[in-house]
Amino acid sequence: LWETVTGSFASFIHAVQPEHLSEVVLHRSKRMILDSIGVGLVGSTTHVFDIALRYCQLYASNAVSSVYGKKGLKLSPTLAAFVNGVAAHSMDFDDTWHPATHPSGAVLPALLAVAQMLPPSAKPNGLDFLLAFNVGIEVQGRLMHFSTEAHNIPKRFHPPSVVGTLGSAAAVAKLLSLTRTQCANALAITASLAGAPMANAATQAKPLHVGNATRLGFEAALLAAQGMEASPLILDDLPGCSGFSAFYDNYQPKPLPLPANSHQFLLEKQDIAFKRFPAHLGMHWIVDAALSVRNLLINYAGSFSPALIRTILLRIPVSKYINRPFPESEHQARHSFQFNACTALLDGKMGVHSFTDASIHRQELKELLAKVLVEHPEDNIANFDKMYGEIALILENGDVLTGRCDTFYGHWRKPLSRDSLLKKFRSNASHVFPEDKVEAIITIVDNMENLPDSSYLASSL
Repeated sequence: LWETVTGSFASFIHAVQPEHLSEVVLHRSKRMILDSIGVGLVGSTTHVFDIALRYCQLYASNAVSSVYGKKGLKLSPTLAAFVNGVAAHSMDFDDTWHPATHPSGAVLPALLAVAQMLPPSAKPNGLDFLLAFNVGIEVQGRLMHFSTEAHNIPKRFHPPSVVGTLGSAAAVAKLLSLTRTQCANALAITASLAGAPMANAATQAKPLHVGNATRLGFEAALLAAQGMEASPLILDDLPGCSGFSAFYDNYQPKPLPLPANSHQFLLEKQDIAFKRFPAHLGMHWIVDAALSVRNLLINYAGSFSPALIRTILLRIPVSKYINRPFPESEHQARHSFQFNACTALLDGKMGVHSFTDASIHRQELKELLAKVLVEHPEDNIANFDKMYGEIALILENGDVLTGRCDTFYGHWRKPLSRDSLLKKFRSNASHVFPEDKVEAIITIVDNMENLPDSSYLASSL
């Protein structure tokens, strides 16, 4: 078993230790945890979260695990993981990695629930928690590198519903100290629970993809702990009998080496993108391009006047589910190049407020949207490491002003500063908590590796 790809992953999950985490990995993973908590807290104010929470309360038993932003309310561990996962992705405000997936929201809620589920004598400390979190992130990244298809903006399966589910299973398996065989079974069981179609992007169902990923991976690990068995070759390439390869073309799995002092986690080599406003990652290129060209128009004319604009030309990559000329809901607006470009042009900024019904249905915004044309240059590839956003304003007098963004602020090539990340967290968390509690959460996460009982973090949320 242990010479197979699947076996190598199981061995890694079982054997990796806290000393294998570098200072860079610890630093970056704590940033991810803080950001994920923040977007989950503000996400707990959304309509789709309320729907998911009402569903969970119908079936709650063994209520020991906390719910984001709901003081005194607890659910059974897997349902708490589910609803907190929904919160994390409810506004599309969560982190994004490359190859493309939302890694933290699929892992963190499950670990928070596990920490509260375990008895006092078995509570994991903060360093154990960070190790399990990084195991879940590492497994997702390694799986994404199995296929060239995974490097581009997805067309078939939403990545968190695939790799995120296995990441959750791996993280929970580590925190529960499962055996090598149980770790392998947890991954294999999870593969039977994974996958959600991209057609549900830009709908209320999309946040369920992350909620289900963290919950179902958690449940798979619990099933493995109870002795359930599954294919020992689930990650291997078996012609004529697909395992995990069913989710990706060009599938070329590689073993995950056993951890050693020289092991380098992918998070050390590939940083994370944090979003400055709650929308699909691709929107951040076009918004920065819009803000750039808006400033050019102000310098040109003395003020921003939509009446001066005849045509707004967007040069964007081909991606059908984020090409939405006239979005009608907040979820469609978060997945619309056109909406985000025109809103940034009109308002000079983007934020949580940009996706309210009042903002979406403004007459002046509709008039700008009607001026939009789209081009797909061959060199603008639907890949978060290669794409760009460009906007040309063709004015009524024939002059043309152009703004372009190759790397937005918050991308892994241009990471958010600590001050910017804390500003985002404070803004998000303040929707549900007073200032002193917001600052207390920051302190807990900053000192996570020294926390004697990691369930204290979950209890503070």
